[in-house]
Amino acid sequence: MSFKDLKGWTKSLKRPAIIAGPCSVESEDQLRKSIDPIVGKVDIFRGGIWKPRTRPGNFEGMGEEALKWIQNAQKDLDIQFAVEVATPEHVELALKHDLKILWIGARTTVNPFNVSELATSLKGWDGTVMVKNPIHPELSLWKGALERFYKEGINKLGAIHRGFHSYQKINFRNAPYWQIPLDLKSELPELPLICDPSHIGGDRSMIAPISQRALDLNYDGLMIETHFDPDHALSDAKQQVTPNRLIEILANLHARKPEFTNQNYLDQMEIIREQIDNADRELLEALALRMNLVDKIGEIKKDNNVAIFQISRWKEIFKSRTAWGKQLSLDEDFVLDLFRKLHQQSVKQQTELYKREENETLNND
Repeated sequence: MSFKDLKGWTKSLKRPAIIAGPCSVESEDQLRKSIDPIVGKVDIFRGGIWKPRTRPGNFEGMGEEALKWIQNAQKDLDIQFAVEVATPEHVELALKHDLKILWIGARTTVNPFNVSELATSLKGWDGTVMVKNPIHPELSLWKGALERFYKEGINKLGAIHRGFHSYQKINFRNAPYWQIPLDLKSELPELPLICDPSHIGGDRSMIAPISQRALDLNYDGLMIETHFDPDHALSDAKQQVTPNRLIEILANLHARKPEFTNQNYLDQMEIIREQIDNADRELLEALALRMNLVDKIGEIKKDNNVAIFQISRWKEIFKSRTAWGKQLSLDEDFVLDLFRKLHQQSVKQQTELYKREENETLNND
């Protein structure tokens, strides 16, 4: 797939692109008070028109009436707005009110049927579509949604990273799982990648550090929710910032160069990368040795009719390896994740060993 660069989205769009505006467009007065102070500071404005809530009874957006307010703001201020659409009817109304940039929400991305309907309704459209990651960490769903729009002739595409649902207790509203959007970018390097720190953090205090982390990882832009009176917002009050606070956050962010340009630094990097390559080779050799030892343990278990999973051994590994990692200044969660993966592979290898024995027994019978 080949995508239009950010500059093809709208006039004078720079990198990193800044998209900002209220979570929900509540009234024309609220809209203007929220966006007027940041005109000239923001590249694209955002506003929620239809708000799919988890449970009925909460504020679900102003619908078509809000589109009229956005249309007026675009004309008066010479700006571009982006809105979320979830149905072909939403698309029809958005295009009727001169919207050139749309995004697909996380709840919609999870359903290929909905995505296909939206893609069909936009067939051949010359506007921009941004696709948020699905609620759960499934890269294939995210990539598949982008592919459906691309097949309908839309090449002004972008991906929005808004974090993923997690059953674990975390400090974020939605777990970032940074590796997933980076994997998407690795597979589709031309695809603009936008970070949504408001939905990842879920709290206005987290917007600045998450935004900087995204820029450190070479994201192409940010989408930040702002409201002139966030404490009284009708949706997602905790994660919205005032226009003045947004300006402060943007002023203190540091955009990173996409790559080295100084030859001395390039030479230093090449030396260090060669050392990393050697360390990786040694790491893989150590892993191969460990897995050979796992097979030997599996043979002994099989010969003595002992179960594969030994809870006491796993507890011992769980405890000792985190202690070793701490002594080596390694992150505890990283060590735990690593050894969970190793344990899963060990169980898998020993299970295959037992299956081979069962198959041999059946064949001999």
